[in-house]
Amino acid sequence: MQPTRCLGLIGGLGVGATIHYYQSLAKACDSAGRALDIVIANAETSRVFDHVQANDRPGLAHYLNAYIQRLHAAGAQIAVIPAVTPHFAIRELNEISPVPVLNIFEPLNHHLSMNSVRRVSVFGTSYVMQSALFGQLPATVEIVRSQPQEEGFIHKTYVALAQAARATDRQRQEMTAVAHSIVHRDRVDAIILAGTDLSLIFDPATTDFPCIDCAALHLEAIAHELVANPAS
Repeated sequence: MQPTRCLGLIGGLGVGATIHYYQSLAKACDSAGRALDIVIANAETSRVFDHVQANDRPGLAHYLNAYIQRLHAAGAQIAVIPAVTPHFAIRELNEISPVPVLNIFEPLNHHLSMNSVRRVSVFGTSYVMQSALFGQLPATVEIVRSQPQEEGFIHKTYVALAQAARATDRQRQEMTAVAHSIVHRDRVDAIILAGTDLSLIFDPATTDFPCIDCAALHLEAIAHELVANPAS
């Protein structure tokens, strides 16, 4: 099979998320008759959180770019971050990265526009929820904040998922109950799953509340880029 362009993946920002991206992209490329060419570097979630808490976009961009430099030296021609919170500094990162970084918000915004989604709530880390996805959504989309105790629970559960790389039945049931409460109370069109490790809990094909999976949209866009533009 013809190989894809070499993809650089910044892993470690949720081990489960890294595995999910690797498996999904390998399967998508294989289905299209391409051999996935990938290199992975392992970053630290705590370092990302420190920069976001300090509102330090340049610092986070330089931290992530150090990994991209290593991936580039190993042959990467494009880069991906399989997590939403590090996209806090995506603009700054793309300005200094030696290779294009495929933004997780671009396929999300395209989906929102194409499906006329106007009112949403967000599941993710507290930084993502409280910042309304870092202001990256279109002005036409209203983001409804969940209640403080709900945000705290969602953040705590998400961090536990990222650390454990697996979900329990209790976590699945409790998060689903929160989602139902928000959809019923706030009458949102959908809940945006803005945390890659939420794929350990929710499968949009079987989930019984309206949701939009950022990771699934991101993976689809990455696979399309790899398959449509293979290695020369």
